[in-house]
Amino acid sequence: MKHTSFAINPLAAAVITLSLATAVQAQGNGDDQLEEVTVTGFRASLNTALMQKRESAAAVDSIVSEDIGKFPDSNLAESMQRIPGVALSRGDGGEGKNISVRGLGAEFTRVRINGMEGTSQTGSSDIYGAGNAGRSFDFNVFPSEIFSELTVRKTPSADIEEGSLGATVDLKAPKPLSFSDELTMTGTLRGVYNEVSESTDPRMSGLIAKKFADDTFGVLVSFAHSERNIREVGYSAVNILPSYVNGGFCSPVGYTGTQVPATNAAKGADALNCSTGNPRTGSIEAYELMRTTTGVSGSFGGGVFMPRIPRYLNSEQDAERTGGSITLEWEPNENTNISLDNLHSKYDVVRRDNYIDALSFARNANNNGQPMVSVKELEIDDKGSLVYGLFDGVDLRSESLVDRFTSTFRQTNLNVTHNFSDDFEMNILLGNSMSEFDNPERLTVNLDAIDTDNYVMDFRNGGNIPLLQYGVDVNDPSIFQYGAGLADGTVLGNWNTRNLTRTTENTTAEANFTWQINETYKLKFGAQSRESDYKTRSRIVAPAFTATRNLPAGVSVSDFTLSVNGVNDVLGSGTLGDYVGVDHEKWKEAVGFDDFVWCGAECGAQSPEVNEKINSAFVMTEFNFDTLAMPIRGDLGVRYVETDQESLGFVPTAAPAGSAYPTVANPVTVGRKYDDLLPSTNIVVEINPSLLARFSFAEVMSRPELGLLIPSGSMNPTTRTASVGNPFLEPIRAKTYDAGLEWYFDEGALASVAYFEKDIDTYIQSISSLVPYTELGLPTTLLEGSAATATDLFTVNRSTNTEGGPLKGYELNLQLPFTFLPGFWQDFGLLANYTHVTSDIDYVLQSANGVPTLTTTNDLIGLSKDAASTTIYYENDAFSFRTTGSYRSGYLRAIPSGGNDSDVLGNKSTFFVDASASYNLTDNVKLIVEAQNLTDERNTLYIDSNRQDTLFETVIGRTLTVGVSAKF
Repeated sequence: MKHTSFAINPLAAAVITLSLATAVQAQGNGDDQLEEVTVTGFRASLNTALMQKRESAAAVDSIVSEDIGKFPDSNLAESMQRIPGVALSRGDGGEGKNISVRGLGAEFTRVRINGMEGTSQTGSSDIYGAGNAGRSFDFNVFPSEIFSELTVRKTPSADIEEGSLGATVDLKAPKPLSFSDELTMTGTLRGVYNEVSESTDPRMSGLIAKKFADDTFGVLVSFAHSERNIREVGYSAVNILPSYVNGGFCSPVGYTGTQVPATNAAKGADALNCSTGNPRTGSIEAYELMRTTTGVSGSFGGGVFMPRIPRYLNSEQDAERTGGSITLEWEPNENTNISLDNLHSKYDVVRRDNYIDALSFARNANNNGQPMVSVKELEIDDKGSLVYGLFDGVDLRSESLVDRFTSTFRQTNLNVTHNFSDDFEMNILLGNSMSEFDNPERLTVNLDAIDTDNYVMDFRNGGNIPLLQYGVDVNDPSIFQYGAGLADGTVLGNWNTRNLTRTTENTTAEANFTWQINETYKLKFGAQSRESDYKTRSRIVAPAFTATRNLPAGVSVSDFTLSVNGVNDVLGSGTLGDYVGVDHEKWKEAVGFDDFVWCGAECGAQSPEVNEKINSAFVMTEFNFDTLAMPIRGDLGVRYVETDQESLGFVPTAAPAGSAYPTVANPVTVGRKYDDLLPSTNIVVEINPSLLARFSFAEVMSRPELGLLIPSGSMNPTTRTASVGNPFLEPIRAKTYDAGLEWYFDEGALASVAYFEKDIDTYIQSISSLVPYTELGLPTTLLEGSAATATDLFTVNRSTNTEGGPLKGYELNLQLPFTFLPGFWQDFGLLANYTHVTSDIDYVLQSANGVPTLTTTNDLIGLSKDAASTTIYYENDAFSFRTTGSYRSGYLRAIPSGGNDSDVLGNKSTFFVDASASYNLTDNVKLIVEAQNLTDERNTLYIDSNRQDTLFETVIGRTLTVGVSAKF
C-alpha cells in the first residue's frame, strides 16, 4: 500500500516535500525503507499556490517564489498574465504596467503591500495619458525580486479592506524566520539585450537572511537594481478628424464653388494663392472628392477622415530601477511574532521623444493651417478613411520632448501577532507609505518648416503604419525655423514645459481579533483607520517669458539640433532617413532658458489636493461544518466604512489690481462625507475530497479617481473646450455574484470553471455639454490672444455619476502536470486559462442642462471580452524551461473618442509570447536565459469602431536576457 502525505512549507522558497512511504523489499532482508522525494522550482511554486487556492474560502489565485529570492517573472504585472481573469496592460517599451481583472480596469484594482494599501504612480508617453494621476497601481515601479508572493483576491470578504471592484492584489516580501537555514544568501546577475535599442543593460539582485538567538530573531535584507535603455519606433496620428473640422482645404484654381480660403491681403490669400508664396496647386477632382463627401455630420468634407498630426516617432528612455527591503522579525515565544518591514523602490527615467510631424492638418486658418493646404491627389476607402494623399503647402514640425521623472515608493509597517490563548489571537498593523512622482522637467521644443510641397500619406501597404514622404530633406536644419510668430498667423516654432511633484501618503492603523469559538465557528472582528493625502505641487514659467522669441544674433537652428537616426532601419519603410531633432541643453543655452522666472499660484499654476480619512470596522464569522455528508465551510460578515473627503482645487480668475500677472489661481475647498455598509459571504461545499463548489456574494465600492475630485476649471480657447472637476462624485458601487467548480483530480492538478456577475449600480462618465463661455465662471482675460470670444459656445467636459449596467463572464482554468506519462514526458506540465466577459454600459455622449441628449450602449472601458494564457513547462533536477503565450482581445480606451464623428477610442488585440530556461551548473549555481515578446508583437491603438483608423503603433522588438544565479 502506498501513502502520500503533503507538507506545505510556507517559506518564500516554496519547497514541497512529498514523503512517499513504500513497502520496499531491500536486498538481503525484508526491512521497509522510506524514500523521500523533494520537489523544488517552478513546479513546487505551482503546487504551493494551488494548495493556498484550495484552502481559501474566497476565490484567490497566487504566484509564489520558485526559489529563494527569485520571483518567476521579470515583472510583477507580467507574472499575473498566468492568472485566470487577469489581462495585462503594457506601457512604454512594452513593459507590463497595469492589470485588469475580470474585465475591470486598473482603477478598480486595489494593491496591498505587506498587508497595507499602496499607491504607485509613474509617467508615460502622451498616448498613454502622460502619467498616472489616479488610483491605478503602476507595477513597473517595483523590481519583482524583492517580493516572494503575489495573491489576487477575486471575491471580497469582510476582513479585507474595501475599495476594489475588480480584485485586491496582495504583494508580500519574504520574512527572515521563514527560512530553514540560519544563514541564507542569494545573488543574481543578468544582461538584458533588446533588438530595437541594440543595447545590453545590467540587472542584479541579492538577498541575505540571518537568524539569531536560537532562531527567535531574524534580519533579512534584499536588493535589486536594473538599468534599461528602451527604444520604441513607430507612428502616431494623435487624432483622426473629418476634413471639415479645421475649415477644409485650399480650393484649386478653376474651382467654381466658394473660394477657400477667402481673399485676405494680410495672409496673402487670393485667387491664385492659398497664402503668401503658397500657390493653389490642387486638383479639382481631388478637392471635390474631399469637399463633397459628407459623413454622419452632413457637413461637406465630413466623409473624409484624416490624421490630425501624422508623424513618425522615435522614443528612447534611460531607466534605472532600484529597490530593496529590510525586515526585522522577532518571536520571543511561540505565541508572539513581531515584524518590522521596510521597503523602498525608486524608478528613475529620462525619456526623449522625437517626432517629425505634418502639422497643417491640426491647424485652422488663423495660423495658416489646413485651409492653406492644396490637395493634389486623394484616395479614400468606402468608410471614408484616407488611403493615399499628395499635398502642397504643408507645414512640417520637428517636435522634441525630454521628460525627466522619478517615482519613489517607501513603506514602513509594524505587524504584531499575539495568541492570548489557543482560541484567541490579536493582530495589530501600523504603517506609513509614501509614493512620490517627481517630474521636474517635461520640456517640448518645436521647429517648423512652412509651406513644403509634395507631402505624401500612403496607407496602401496594408499595415497600420503608413509611408510618409516629406518632399524635402527633413534632416537639413536649414529648412526649419524657430522664432516669434508672424503677423499673418504663421507659427515658426515654439516650446512648452511643466514642473510638478505629485505625492500620495498613506497611513494605516488597524487591530484585528480572532476567536475560535469551537470547532465549527470562528469569530473575526476589527477596526481600521486610514488616511490618504494626495498633493500636487506645480510651477509654471511666468507669462512674461512664455512667448517664443527670436534667436539672438549669430545663433541659428543648427546650433542646437541633432540628427535622429535609424527610424527607417526599424520600420523598414524605405521612405524616411534621419531627421532633425533638438538638443534641449543647447537650446536652453541659446534662448537663455535658465534665466526664465518660475512661479506658482500667483500666476495661474495649480497645486490641487485631496485628503481622505477612512474609518471602518468589520465583524465576520468563519464556519466549518466538516461532519456533514458534504462538508461546508466559508465566511459571512459585514464591513462598515465612513469616508471623510476634502478636496482643494484652483480656478483661474483675473488678477487683482497691481499684480504682475493677468490671472491667478484662486483656491477652492470642498468637504463631504459618505458611508457604506458592505456585506459579503463566501461558501465552499466539498462535494467530495477532490471536487469543490464555491459561491460568493458581496456589495462592493470603488472610490472615484483622485483627479476627478478636484474642484477646478480649465479651458482651451483654440479648441473651445473646457473641463470642470466634480468633488461631489459618488463611488462606483456594485453587487457581485460568483459561483465555481474546482476539481483537484491529481497531485498538483486542477480543472475549474467559474461564473461571475457584477451588477454595477453607479458609474462615472465624462459628459460633454455646450455652454456659453460667460457661464464657465472664468475671466475673459483667458481669451486674449485667441480667436475665441466670450459669447462662443464651449464644449465642457465634467465627470458625473450615471447608471451602471451588468457585467457577466466565466473563467476556465487547467493546471496539469504530466506525471501520468512515462519517462521523459512526466517532467512536462501545462497551465491554461480562458476568460470571457461581456457588459452593457449606457454612455451619455452629450447633454443639455443635465439631461442626456445623445447616448450609446457599449462595453465597459478597459474590458477585453476574451483573455487567454497558456504555459508549457518542463522541469527536472538540472534543467527547467517554460514558455507562455498571452492573448488579450481588443478593448475600449475612451467613450466618447475625443474626435469628431468617431464613436470610440480602442486598443486592438495582442498576443505576446515569452520564454525562460535555467540550468543548474552546480548545486548552488544556475544559468538563466529569458526571452520576451518572441512574436515581435506591437500595441496598436485605433479610433472609431467602424473604421478603426490607426492612432498609434510602435515597434518594441524582442528582448533576450542571460544571467547567472547563486544560492548559499
